Amino acid sequence: MTSPTPPNGKRNRDTRTVRDYIRTIVDFPHEGILFRDVTTLFADARGFRMAVDQLLTPYAGEPIDKVVGLEARGFILGGAVAHQLSLGFVPIRKKGKLPGAVLSQPYALEYGEAVMEIHDDALQPGERVLIVDDLLATGGTAAAGIKLCERLGAEVVGCAFVIDLPELGGRKLLEGLGYEVHALTEFDGA
Repeated sequence: MTSPTPPNGKRNRDTRTVRDYIRTIVDFPHEGILFRDVTTLFADARGFRMAVDQLLTPYAGEPIDKVVGLEARGFILGGAVAHQLSLGFVPIRKKGKLPGAVLSQPYALEYGEAVMEIHDDALQPGERVLIVDDLLATGGTAAAGIKLCERLGAEVVGCAFVIDLPELGGRKLLEGLGYEVHALTEFDGA
């Protein structure tokens, strides 16, 4: 079904980008932080579709076996990308959230340490995977996700993010480790 033509006879062409759907919340979760909130992107059907399409475009036609999403917003994006590519989806979660046997990978945060986990049978040796998340900051979470996939024998073919915060060095870290990074937009600051 097509939209009706407006009275002036011209269709309004929406020129917004993914960045335009992302709101910034000042001083969250701590004073001095500019939190880039993607829930406003997810809530808009056009914006969400645009983000998913742009995340998967560089990988369409690539031999990929599974999409891996990092907790938690990576589940939303990764699941949608996996669906569009007709692939399976694998979650990497925070410690203690997955039932059954898992592999664990500690990683450094700006303010401490955390642990990510994956089911020990989630990926098979030789499977090619795409890692998806909403935000690339320091790269610690993504690097932990990569290590978990590789410990299961999978090959990471790329890492796709909606937002890159280049000042925090995550892209530089991942590319320095030899991984392709695809981000839809960048924001200055933390």
